[in-house]
Amino acid sequence: MFSVRKTAMIDKSSALPGRNAPLPTAESHFVSMRPLKGPYPKGSASIIFALGCYWGAERAFWQVPGVWVTAVGNAGGFTPNPTYEEVCSGATGHAESVLVVYDPKVVALQTLLKAFWEAHDPTQGMRQGNDMGSQYRSAIYWTNPGDEIVIRASAEAYQAALTRGGLGKITTEMAPAGQFYFAEAYHQQYLAKNPQGYCGLGGTGVTCPIGTGTAA
Repeated sequence: MFSVRKTAMIDKSSALPGRNAPLPTAESHFVSMRPLKGPYPKGSASIIFALGCYWGAERAFWQVPGVWVTAVGNAGGFTPNPTYEEVCSGATGHAESVLVVYDPKVVALQTLLKAFWEAHDPTQGMRQGNDMGSQYRSAIYWTNPGDEIVIRASAEAYQAALTRGGLGKITTEMAPAGQFYFAEAYHQQYLAKNPQGYCGLGGTGVTCPIGTGTAA
């Protein structure tokens, strides 16, 4: 882990150049044995969440019934196919992220959003707990344009709850998904392979007042 954490977003002109070829990663999920990069089942949906160190963040979602597969990687930045060390430098613009592929007939987007909001503190800007740097920022990147209204409504609902609880403003980045770059194999499902490994997730203790269940 780098000792220097950059807490300001860089611009594209300052980003590391990266590389053309994807980094080698695992072929299948360590827990479910399903393919990380697909093919995914017909009718499945996907969304990308960032909520701090992606080791604990991924575990929070693979445990949700209806989630078909998860993978950790990097999103929201500029550098193509970055290494972990490059992302930690703060010079890629990426956030440590989790790709969540799910069956919308089994689990609603609102359920995933509730899990997202409650699993971390989305008011901390370029950090999460003791983890400092732009790679630890809170973010939601949607792959389906129709999800934006649901995502922003959930943020408004949670902001109201946070305000009532005396907490600050949500700093979560919300934007259409760009390219998701899969992280190296050893990061995939890290806490399943290392049950006593580091997990920096910590919620606010404030309940997110949005519905759960299956999609209509």
